[in-house]
Amino acid sequence: MALARSLETGSVDESATDASQSERHEPQQRSDQFSIYIHWLSDSPMLPERSYRVVSNGDSFDARITDLTYRIKPDDHSHQAAKTLASGEMAYCKISTDRNVIFLETDPGTIFVFKDSASGNSIGIAVVHFSLRRATNIVWQPTKVDQKARSTRNKQTPCVIWLTGLSASGKSTIADHLEQKLHASGKHTYLLDGDNVRHGLCRDLGFTDGDRVENIRRVAEVARLMTDAGLIVITSFISPFVAERQMARDLIGSAHFIEVFVNTPLALCESRDPKGLYKKARDGVLKNFTGIDSDYEVPVAPQITLSTVDCQAEALSDTIINYLKQHHFIDPRS
Repeated sequence: MALARSLETGSVDESATDASQSERHEPQQRSDQFSIYIHWLSDSPMLPERSYRVVSNGDSFDARITDLTYRIKPDDHSHQAAKTLASGEMAYCKISTDRNVIFLETDPGTIFVFKDSASGNSIGIAVVHFSLRRATNIVWQPTKVDQKARSTRNKQTPCVIWLTGLSASGKSTIADHLEQKLHASGKHTYLLDGDNVRHGLCRDLGFTDGDRVENIRRVAEVARLMTDAGLIVITSFISPFVAERQMARDLIGSAHFIEVFVNTPLALCESRDPKGLYKKARDGVLKNFTGIDSDYEVPVAPQITLSTVDCQAEALSDTIINYLKQHHFIDPRS
């Protein structure tokens, strides 16, 4: 593809390609999965599985890089293995969009412009190589028993209670007390704990930014299935990035998503250090540790904020239960 080769050499003009697409009158196809060539422009690295806003031919949609197949070296166009992309780097990737979008199969192909959700600035430009045909062969199979039927049977409104905070902030302890109380009152629950899922579902992931993004994506997908089953799901994860917590909210639905910020100061978390992880991080033995050499992005507008400085975990779990009653996720009389 001529345009793909231009992208590899960094010679694509974003405004020109947008114009050329709108002026062409060619058969249009639709798909939700593509192979693309991408040129990354942002100072923040491109992370696979993070959700990005994409604009193409007057339309906008969300997309995730599902596979960073290889990075393209600018000097000789050879291929390199890569987990992320830095500013100015190019790669061949597979992406998944949140719905079917229009594309052209001809050369030059459809242009996808990746945008920063806050500023609206372009952070990447890509050209579609081809659509992944399997995407057009997959449809959602409707079933007669739905979330509403399961919720009615369970006598509760399904939701995800998403506890986020630093390591040793008290998330797991609060979550455990919360589930015990809900279970004792006859509620149908499940607790997804950050350490526990890494024994199975996420055992192949490490703690790089990219792996953290994928970890939260998998957990959010599981939590979504569990809410569809009519359960009250409690998650206890550091989940350090705003973008991934928003991704989880969007996937599950704001009406069923309760963000709980366990606001414990770093100094207090470090003084607790039940697993000795902070000491290892300070000694340089443990890399990419949140709060030390990896960022934690504080929630902007959580539904609930809990402070463990002067309050015990059991009492804090009651705060969450009161919220569930006030917002009719569970019967106020229970």
